Amino acid sequence: MKLYVSNGDESVRMFKNDFLELLSHVHPSVPAILYLPVVAWMFYRSIEFGLSLYYVFALFVIGVLIWSFTEYILHRFVFHFIPKSGWGKKIHFMFHGVHHDYPNDSTRLVMPPIVSIPLAVAFYFGFMNILGAHYLPPFFAGFIAGYLAYDLTHYAVHHFSLHGKIILYLKQHHMRHHYMDPDNNYGVSSPMWDFVFGTYLKRQKQESATAQR
Repeated sequence: MKLYVSNGDESVRMFKNDFLELLSHVHPSVPAILYLPVVAWMFYRSIEFGLSLYYVFALFVIGVLIWSFTEYILHRFVFHFIPKSGWGKKIHFMFHGVHHDYPNDSTRLVMPPIVSIPLAVAFYFGFMNILGAHYLPPFFAGFIAGYLAYDLTHYAVHHFSLHGKIILYLKQHHMRHHYMDPDNNYGVSSPMWDFVFGTYLKRQKQESATAQR
């Protein structure tokens, strides 16, 4: 199917095919609807396996941390990888380029299920091979909770009026990535890995007006 861009103030049409176009738009509630039951099921499985609360809590926290690292790696090395081929450039635009070109498109701020579900399945079985069935559930609950935090934070920093210090800090951190330097500030739900890998863009004395909205 031919990929094309139809300009608009708030949204952009990418596909001539209506079905493909529909799949590219996602309401921000969709990730929570899909994945909160997964988190609950993973906790239930943890109880079934008889894991202590200490192990459940520890593995959950590790899962969240591993997600935050995965988020950073995906954003920096996958979403910001610029292919040379024409087809590769179209794929890149579909996955992330459209967000940078049209950051106020509210229906393209969370990951489409057609992408997130296969990725979740792949991660699940990959972690299964590492941790085994016994320790996987609380870890995967944390991993998916981290993903939900990422998707919902990403939507919030673009479309909510934010006043809390932490969420406002995350908004400013992400807006610098959009409007000052796309090669820095890759973390969305946390700036931790930007500090670790030297991609943290320090606050400037005068930031763009857009970043202050």
